[in-house]
Amino acid sequence: MTVDIHPRDLPTALIGMAGGALALWADAPAGVVIPTALLIVLDIRIRRWPRRT
Repeated sequence: MTVDIHPRDLPTALIGMAGGALALWADAPAGVVIPTALLIVLDIRIRRWPRRT
């Protein structure tokens, strides 16, 4: 299994401002907003290789 983590081609400042605006608008705690923003900013791919018999 491999896990690939790459930043997306989005401006990080824009994502940060959007996360902050979401926290203020929805009264969401930082514990919810920060992981959500990271999932938007990062491209995470999990690949599972088949077993060879």
